[in-house]
Amino acid sequence: MSKRPNFLIFMPDQLRADCVGAFGNSVVQTPHLDAFAKKGTRFTNAFSQNSVCSPSRVSMFTGWYPHVRGHRTLTHLIKPWEPNLLKLLKDGGYNVAWAGARGDTFSPGVLEESTDFHGFTTYPTMFFEFDKTPREDALARAFYHGQRKGPDESGEGPFLDLDEANLQTALQWLEEAPDGPWVLFIAQIFPHLPFEAEEPWFSLHDRGKMPRRAQADLATKPRFMKTLRDTHGRERLSEDEWQEIVATYYGMISRIDAQFGRLMEALDKTGQADDTMTLFFTDHGEYAGDFDQVEKWSSGLDECLVRNPLIIGGPGVTADGKADTMVEMVDLLPTLLDYAGIKAQHTHFGESLKPVLTNPREHHRDFAFSEGGYTSSEADLVEQADFPYDLKAGLQQEDPTLAGKAISVRSKDWAYIYRLYESDEFYDRTNDPLEEHNLINDPAHQSTIGDMKDRVLTWMVETADVIPWDTDPRN
Repeated sequence: MSKRPNFLIFMPDQLRADCVGAFGNSVVQTPHLDAFAKKGTRFTNAFSQNSVCSPSRVSMFTGWYPHVRGHRTLTHLIKPWEPNLLKLLKDGGYNVAWAGARGDTFSPGVLEESTDFHGFTTYPTMFFEFDKTPREDALARAFYHGQRKGPDESGEGPFLDLDEANLQTALQWLEEAPDGPWVLFIAQIFPHLPFEAEEPWFSLHDRGKMPRRAQADLATKPRFMKTLRDTHGRERLSEDEWQEIVATYYGMISRIDAQFGRLMEALDKTGQADDTMTLFFTDHGEYAGDFDQVEKWSSGLDECLVRNPLIIGGPGVTADGKADTMVEMVDLLPTLLDYAGIKAQHTHFGESLKPVLTNPREHHRDFAFSEGGYTSSEADLVEQADFPYDLKAGLQQEDPTLAGKAISVRSKDWAYIYRLYESDEFYDRTNDPLEEHNLINDPAHQSTIGDMKDRVLTWMVETADVIPWDTDPRN
């Protein structure tokens, strides 16, 4: 491919991989994503490097693991002197646009330096925010809002929310897109909680058809699970209420799917589809009732949180491809640079996916690593919050070991999670995909567990830091 492709990047927030039809969910309605997967390649073993928004996003944009430069909190974002994918593409001759707004990736000034356009051409009338009136009922403490008022018939009503404004801005930008190559990035809020949606999305899914939630003896899981359940009173939730929460989450996903469909239709109508590589992925997943949890946790490394629904399509990409090889989301940076013909100017830890996109059966990685949490001495550096995050944030301050540092390593067959302050975890990914049965003390697996633990040590030594490529004079 001699011509450098455009890049259209669509990134929802907090979307579980197993909550997309193309990844095996027969209940959720995602027709546009499923159709896109038929035209491109989906990755069944792609893993985010962190289970929380900012650390995960920063990792993707830099190609660094969160520990490399301490990007492990919601408030340590990409600094002006640090590398990032958008700036590398802009400096390499791409016209870079960020449709809308998100505040969880770049420190002040970096977005401006990394894009040719950012912001809105259609402005939201409702920004993303929680109702901070404290309420102690079980559903409120599960971040559930339910049905919300929808827009009026013109689409310009009082609920032109951030996602819709982002999308309309992207559609308008596409209509007047500059001659390539260009990058258009859209970062959505949905299906991040609170669990709420307007019609027709709210009632789209049958509450009685929600899949079984993962369950386990919480004594075999990390301590934060039981603590969060008890602190938030989630034992008060009936199974019908859990189904209501999950069905609303599915409705939010279907809304994202519809927006993605509109974007792909516009790309086709403007005649740019054949020249554009489209990437769909998220930052992390969502418990959605598994283990009586909702949302995520900084040291939670369950597969439902870190497996990513990565789909890539466009010129040179195998249609209806299914890649089962292990992939890390730090691989995005070198992949786009590879297709763009741009060389990175910093040490990173990603590996280009171009061979896999050409042949989905190609081997890529043996292992995928994720990490999260803090040391007990870092409690003062961790964010604090008001309702409805007050209880959760308070726990991190009161007992920092609940959010103690953790590292996971996964192969196709096994998942091992090292925990700094408590017992480790080990799961059979083939026979226990929901990770309900912790086998860490099973005598039959001690050799494999030892090998996986050695992998963690080797990975930490190999990736502990990076040497800058520019040198300082020793005058």
